[in-house]
Amino acid sequence: MASRSWNRVELIGNLTRDPELRYTPNGAAVVTFGIATNRTYVTEGERKEEVDFHKLVAWNKLAELCNQLLKKGMRVFVSGRLQTRSWEGQDGQQRQTTEIVIEDMIILSPKNNGTGTTPEDVDVGHAPIEKEEPKEKESKAPEEKEKPAPDEKAPQEEVKDDLPF
Repeated sequence: MASRSWNRVELIGNLTRDPELRYTPNGAAVVTFGIATNRTYVTEGERKEEVDFHKLVAWNKLAELCNQLLKKGMRVFVSGRLQTRSWEGQDGQQRQTTEIVIEDMIILSPKNNGTGTTPEDVDVGHAPIEKEEPKEKESKAPEEKEKPAPDEKAPQEEVKDDLPF
């Protein structure tokens, strides 16, 4: 009987640097960036804050989207798996790093955080969504505007909120 394993990481944090996009010799896109997470705790009656820094890696279409949409300081949610890899450095020494290979990313920063793009403009894993511009209503001269019948209510204007969700 084989035992099950689970390797899942979910983080909410702020980017510590702009993403760096590269391509493998086979043409696969790979992006690396970092995020910082913090936690507050009380010890001996004193409030303290601790910050952790995480290395993140994304591949293929997600890598290209991260490079296009993310900037230093933005707040994001990422989900992926923990991976440790080893290699030999140029000096002949064995090196090792642990990083999070992300499979999903959601931008949590407010709209237009200096990127010119809003979270609604992009569906991760798909091409950007093109929005239709609202068509202007034909304007009539003031005397030609339709008036509601005396027993009808005047039409209500549609109220749109500016929430990112």
